[in-house]
Amino acid sequence: MSDLCFFQHFRLTKETVLALLPALEPRLEYVHDLNNSVSPINQLLLCLRYYATGCHQLSLAYFGGMHKSTVNRIVKRVTEAICHLRQDYINFPRTPEERVAIQYNFFEIAGFPRVTGAIDCTHIRIQSPGGEDGEIFRNRKGHFSLNVQAVVDASYKFLNIVARWPGSTHDATIFRNCMLRAQFERNDFADCVMLGDSGYAIKPYLLTPLLETRTRAEQRYNESHIRTRVIVENTFGIWKRRFPILAYGCRTKVPLTMNIIVATAILHNIARNSGEDLPPNANEHNEQRFLKLLNRANIPAVVRPQNNAGFGVRNHLINNYFNV
Repeated sequence: MSDLCFFQHFRLTKETVLALLPALEPRLEYVHDLNNSVSPINQLLLCLRYYATGCHQLSLAYFGGMHKSTVNRIVKRVTEAICHLRQDYINFPRTPEERVAIQYNFFEIAGFPRVTGAIDCTHIRIQSPGGEDGEIFRNRKGHFSLNVQAVVDASYKFLNIVARWPGSTHDATIFRNCMLRAQFERNDFADCVMLGDSGYAIKPYLLTPLLETRTRAEQRYNESHIRTRVIVENTFGIWKRRFPILAYGCRTKVPLTMNIIVATAILHNIARNSGEDLPPNANEHNEQRFLKLLNRANIPAVVRPQNNAGFGVRNHLINNYFNV
């Protein structure tokens, strides 16, 4: 294939795929060559093609010239191999120097200080899992999904991802039960804040926008907050456009779907590290369908306990930083 054709088919460039292959080969290589075993590179390309289309695995079997059951095993095998790279590519900044660098990049967007990440959730469509608990995966829009929480930095890369909650779960519930919240509560990330929408409870380390502004300082705060936090929405858009299976829907079982979400997030970060562009569209119809799927309604405000410490941090910022 030409470079452009390869990019369209597999959503990553040849150089990036070849650079990724050595990290996956130990987990993909068979111990023998009996029964026409599939090579690691062909396993990887087949899995990438699945992420790029979200097609039925029977169609993928025709594409790869193999049986459907082989395709199923390969997708699961490669996805798990990619997920083992999570600690190398998805992690919150560990050192003060890394955190300062991220804060500086966020500050350049709209002048909001101390921001280490923007947090939000997005729904990944799945088929009905069935069973007694199947309905908990039905979200407020009426279709089945996983509600995926992510924290991103200013360069559109994932710092943290949680992909295990059913679609009916509220965003605030996911954050309340995640490890990242516990780390912030322990003050592991001193002098750092995240930005979230009004669906989250305000905390000293998680700032939300004002529901109503009365002064010019409050308006500046909200404008800066929204312009900075929109980076997470943009990241979701880039991620889903690069791997359309996330927008069109996963037809695999829920545990494998969770792994696919994490694996595509890892590949997204690898692509960002490599400076790759977005893949070109195969046709305009798919782009219109994709944009329709990404049209997310605003999360309504919910009744929740007041957090005086969080309000104090926000008011201090408004009165001493944005009041100029």
